[in-house]
Amino acid sequence: MALTKVQRAAQAAGKTLANRQTPFIFNEWYVAALGHEIGRELKARTILGRQLVLYRQENGEPVALDNRCGHRSFPLSRSSLEGDTIVCGYHGLRYDASGSCVEVPSQCNCAGISIRSYPLVEQGPVVWIWMGEPDQADPKQIPAMPMLDQGWITSCDYMPLKASYVYLHENLLDLTHLSFLHANTFGTPDYAAAEFDTEISEDRFILKRYVVPTRLPPVWAKPTGLEGRDAARITTSDFVSPALHIVHAQFYDIALPESERPDTRIKTAHIPTPETATSTHYFVVHGRNFAPEDDSITDFMHQQLIAAFHEDIVGLEAMEELLSNMSPEDEFFEISVKSDIASVAMRRYLKRRAEAERSQHSAPGAVHSQPAINTAVEV
Repeated sequence: MALTKVQRAAQAAGKTLANRQTPFIFNEWYVAALGHEIGRELKARTILGRQLVLYRQENGEPVALDNRCGHRSFPLSRSSLEGDTIVCGYHGLRYDASGSCVEVPSQCNCAGISIRSYPLVEQGPVVWIWMGEPDQADPKQIPAMPMLDQGWITSCDYMPLKASYVYLHENLLDLTHLSFLHANTFGTPDYAAAEFDTEISEDRFILKRYVVPTRLPPVWAKPTGLEGRDAARITTSDFVSPALHIVHAQFYDIALPESERPDTRIKTAHIPTPETATSTHYFVVHGRNFAPEDDSITDFMHQQLIAAFHEDIVGLEAMEELLSNMSPEDEFFEISVKSDIASVAMRRYLKRRAEAERSQHSAPGAVHSQPAINTAVEV
């Protein structure tokens, strides 16, 4: 069946957007793990398609190495941690925290044998990792999570997502879906039709939505004392980087004069780290600036939010299942609407970044940061 004019236009526009097949952007800081996930046990984790092993040294410093021995590619996560070194469980080669081999049992010389190590920076509850060119790893470029610097009360969690990180970013940038996908948690019927503003720059994409007046869902109404009152719910979705998205919300009783309104705000850092092209490590750090002494509010809000975020996971995984089962003969198109303006710009940005980085790597004479295996031996 022939496509309509609108469908053909949507199909052409889709070629400019990042999707589940777009290459990864390596030259960025991503979250490798929540701090409590890394300990004195060897932990395997795949990030941007690369298999890593994570652990902490005896002084508490986190370490990330390629998860394969440089000798015969035995997984180091299935080996032994002795002091600050990993001893390969296959032939006993020993690696220090820099990835250098410091012992080969079958010979006296191990110079030149190494695997790649990755820069890590621990900030608050998360551990950031640099997967790109090592000489570009500048900790000053780690995207900020303001709720940590501001001393807000926070909680954090991790959820595996079997879908592309691109679609998670899109999900977060257009919260129209709150009225539908989250109808049973923190969505309200008036959310989708509420007015919104957008702010779009070269690498920052923001959508601000004004739901006024509204009745807040329990996750916000109970902790703020706004149950049963006409309230304002002003939400800002902010794409900060390929690795970080912050949702900022403000709530107040609209019957109160502006000078009498309590400063009641929340900020949630949604942190997608690609695992593979169609799976994502989904980290969350949630913060609030009110009721600092009430742990029961922390627990209540965390449970309610995680329940809602699991609805996102169900929705995104349903989309991934459908897309993965499409036939090459299917006429694929996606038609964007008004509320997609920021997310479309964001997806174009991700595609430009990914293609520019791939072009750099494929240029003649380019030095690649792909893991290398050194097979130096002593005769």
